Amino acid sequence: MKVLMFGWEFPPHISGGLGTASFGLTKALLKTGIDIIFVIPKAYGDENPGKVRLLNASDVAVSITDEIFKSHWDQISYLEVDSTLLPYSTEDEYFTILEKIEAGTSSEKITLDAQKYTFSGGYGKNLMEEVRRYALVGAAIARDHEFDLIHAHDWLTYMAGVEAKKVSGKPLVVHMHATEFDRSGENINQSVFDIERSGMMAADRVVAVSNMTRSIVINRHGIDESKVITVHNGVEPPSTTSQVENKKFVKEKIVTFLGRITYQKGPEYFVEAAYKVLQRDPNVRFVMAGSGDLLTKMIKRVAELGISTRFHFTGFLKGDDVDKMFGMSDVYVMPSVSEPFGISPLEAMRSNVPVIISKQSGVAEILKHAIKVDFWDIDAMADAIYGLINYPSLPQMFKSYGKEEVDNIKWDQAGVKVKEIYDQVLVDYHTK
Repeated sequence: MKVLMFGWEFPPHISGGLGTASFGLTKALLKTGIDIIFVIPKAYGDENPGKVRLLNASDVAVSITDEIFKSHWDQISYLEVDSTLLPYSTEDEYFTILEKIEAGTSSEKITLDAQKYTFSGGYGKNLMEEVRRYALVGAAIARDHEFDLIHAHDWLTYMAGVEAKKVSGKPLVVHMHATEFDRSGENINQSVFDIERSGMMAADRVVAVSNMTRSIVINRHGIDESKVITVHNGVEPPSTTSQVENKKFVKEKIVTFLGRITYQKGPEYFVEAAYKVLQRDPNVRFVMAGSGDLLTKMIKRVAELGISTRFHFTGFLKGDDVDKMFGMSDVYVMPSVSEPFGISPLEAMRSNVPVIISKQSGVAEILKHAIKVDFWDIDAMADAIYGLINYPSLPQMFKSYGKEEVDNIKWDQAGVKVKEIYDQVLVDYHTK
């Protein structure tokens, strides 16, 4: 079976959990014998794919209509769409191009030497434009390559997945890693919501990363519940066989928040809980690791509360720096307002760090050895932090049982479940 898979991130160039989750699932699917053509907007040349075979399209002097996938590659092919693309200036031109691609009757050959358009591969002000251009690439790739089904990760790639389905007639599976309601609460971006909904409506199956996400997809997006299936994420094994431990250089306990500093992640609740803890125990240090639109607001609030000497902002961390941060941490807190899943608590538990997570997270559905609180209950959060740093037997219990629990939450399990979904989708497709 060959899958045409559309993603937006690929390690080490990630902005959150999407790239990590896509890569973890991809590696698990490879073990089931599936071949994958993985497409992302931009590659940098320093990716570490392991057994995954990568192809940087900007190194290949061909047009997008050339048969660049005719050779049979082992495991996975990785196509970079960081190159030229026939430009469009209006929505009418955009849809005209798509119609020609779908019909296979484009009078002008869509080549990669007419004019260059370089994808940023990020989340800047031109994001929606890049999403639409990515859909053009998806249509062109689908017309010229052989595959059995399409898998699109998150709303950024749904348009590409839908256009690929139109061109090829092959079934489409979309993966919902986070909904617009998770990111924005009730003040949703209607354009993003519309893309989410149209992508899921066009899909043959929708994979949700938690039952919480599945419920939102069904009840808020109006998707048929019979085609929405929950597959919980896994966690990557540690990069080294030895436990990462770092000298703290401070005698105080360290409590860590690690994630995007945005509304969805609940950083303000972490700051308020930290203040309450420090009123009872001043010998604690709090770390907020990450970046986001609420960073300046959090720095100001920490200053207003007078706890800046006990509060540290590290900026965005990734790779080994994440492991080092967990190696120095005594407690990890994820106070998310709405978290479709949440891989970081699993990473913390893997590093023998006891965790406190919000009940409003998908990972709460599968974890037993974690303290669960409502994101808004800063008193309960503060009490949990205080208990873990002052009563040694409590963190020891969570460390010992938590590590064992998380070691059994593997991407391989998710890969097997997604493979089963693929199999059923193809059975339905061939019996139509």
